[in-house]
Formats: sequence, structure tokens, C-alpha cells
Amino acid sequence: MTSRTTISLALVVASSLIIGCGKPPPPATDSRPASGSAAGVPQSTAAPAAATAAIRDITFDDIKLELQKGEPFTRDRLTPRVADLERQRVRIRGYILPSFQQSGLTQFVLVRDNQECCFGPGAALHDCVVVRMQPGQTAEFSIRPVAVEGRFRVEELRGPDGRHLAIYALDGERVQ
Repeated sequence: MTSRTTISLALVVASSLIIGCGKPPPPATDSRPASGSAAGVPQSTAAPAAATAAIRDITFDDIKLELQKGEPFTRDRLTPRVADLERQRVRIRGYILPSFQQSGLTQFVLVRDNQECCFGPGAALHDCVVVRMQPGQTAEFSIRPVAVEGRFRVEELRGPDGRHLAIYALDGERVQ
């Protein structure tokens, strides 16, 4: 990842530090429309390139860690479930964290809940996923829940002070 991309992501994450986390995600449902896109539900601009491997449906509860408030993250805290998801194609539902850009998003933060994001008091590192869309793929901002498909990775994103801002990433293939 380039330093410009890292700085850009860190700014998006850091700009959201004033909001807290903790509500459960919306119920998982199949968000794929029968044909075309459902009204108001964003879709990526192109079909996913790597649509051959099976997609595992996961929720934010599947990537939850047992960390106490203020406890630093270390990789030995990863659960067997999270370790099993590494590099797997997944679909996870959540909300796109608002930023200054509304369309043509090539990267964004997916959060558990749209009322409270993952970066404020009581925030949990496992309640957000940094999504970087694959080349040629983009997403549109929506206030509605979205389903994001892509390869899941554990990737530590740290702020200028060295503290973790995020620990999960997704190589995004499609947003519905």
C-alpha cells in the first residue's frame, strides 16, 4: 500500500473518532436483487473479477475479539474463526462510514452500525473493516446497509501515534 493511500485511509478513520460503537448489525439477508439493482441500493460498477470461489457469509459477530476496553491488539488475540477467514472470499453486511466522497469510492470503512461507528469512546477494533475495491471496481455511498464481497484479511492500520485504527481489511470485489 502506498503512503498516500495509508494517509488517506488514516484521515478517513481519524476523522470519525468522535463517534462510538456497540449496536448489533442489521439482520443478515440476501441483498442480491433478482435483476438489476434494488432502488436506493448501491452496486459496484462492474462484475467481480474473481467470482469463481465460493463466498462465505459472515457478520461482525464472526470477527469479534475478546479485548477489554483500552487493551492493545496483538495477533495472538485472533480467534480460530478469524484465522480461518484469512484470505477467504466473504460477504459481510454493514454501513459505509460517511466521508467527503459520495460516488466512485475506491476505498471506505465498513462499520457495524450507521448510528455509531468504531472509533470513539468504547470503540471496538472488530467493528470496522477497511475496504479497498479491486482495480476497476467502485462503490456508491448509501445510508442503507450494504453487502460487501471480497477477500478478508487481517491487516493492522495504525495512526500517527502508533495506536490501532483498524485490524481488518477486505479486498472489495462488489458492493450491493
